[in-house]
Amino acid sequence: MWLVLAFTSAALLGFYDVFKKQALKANAVVQVLTLNTLFGSLIFMPFVVLSVHGIISPSSIFYVPICGWEVHKYIVLKAVIVLASWLCGYFAMKNLPLTIVGPINATRPVMVLMGALFVFGERLNVYQWAGVLLAISGYYMLRRSGRKEGIDFHHNRWVVFAILGALFGAVSALYDKYLLAPVEAGGLGIDRMVVQSYFLFYQFALMVIVCVLSSLVASRSLRPRAALTSFQWRWSIPLISLFLSAADFVYFYALTQPDAMISVVSMIRRGSVLVSFFVGALVFKEKNLQSKSIDLALVLLSMVFLYLGSQ
Repeated sequence: MWLVLAFTSAALLGFYDVFKKQALKANAVVQVLTLNTLFGSLIFMPFVVLSVHGIISPSSIFYVPICGWEVHKYIVLKAVIVLASWLCGYFAMKNLPLTIVGPINATRPVMVLMGALFVFGERLNVYQWAGVLLAISGYYMLRRSGRKEGIDFHHNRWVVFAILGALFGAVSALYDKYLLAPVEAGGLGIDRMVVQSYFLFYQFALMVIVCVLSSLVASRSLRPRAALTSFQWRWSIPLISLFLSAADFVYFYALTQPDAMISVVSMIRRGSVLVSFFVGALVFKEKNLQSKSIDLALVLLSMVFLYLGSQ
């Protein structure tokens, strides 16, 4: 069950990246991200309100329990980690091709795998190790293909932003496992709906602060003000929140399954690069697709091995 949920989340994340790329075109990152956190909060606010008033039953998968500060302090930390990942990732997405950002993000499961091995003591079988190694090879070759587009991975600041976004994302994935895992398994056992609903609220509050600070910096900057504050409404902006919320809902639900492995779930979710790759080829007309297609075949094969190893 958790494998099906992981693959579903991956597909949704792929479209999330596509809408994000479209929304950021000629738009300031801070403004787009602030709206994304707002729409994400609005999506989950009804679940919180209806749960508080007893309209949603505690037996429902959409029920949001009432928790005190002893729980919310951990969720605030998650909001900070995820926001750091998003800020870095959004700047990278705005300034790099989609078929470059995707593979860099795809290194995240390797970071999660190492953390899962050392922090949670997870162990992979032969099939899963084969899948991991194939994925690493495919992602590495994709990055090499990207160099043909003239992007120097060692001296491009947006590549550094993409790597930092992936790193913070890996930390967030490991932290999710700690938040959601039962107490007897070494986690905090926090309800998944509490985590997903409230971390979005806290993110919006943090982004309002970031947006105000950005406006102050723009007013004193020597750069053109439009470069820091430009904004044009697109329907792809709310679609970012919709697809991300759906992807995270399925993801959190997968992690609550007793036999779910964070290392495998995280690896499968990075399969979203397949969706973003094909849309990048068809819609954004990106380059070097022939060599990148061979690399993506390795990614597909790795997903097969991960699936076989988890049966």
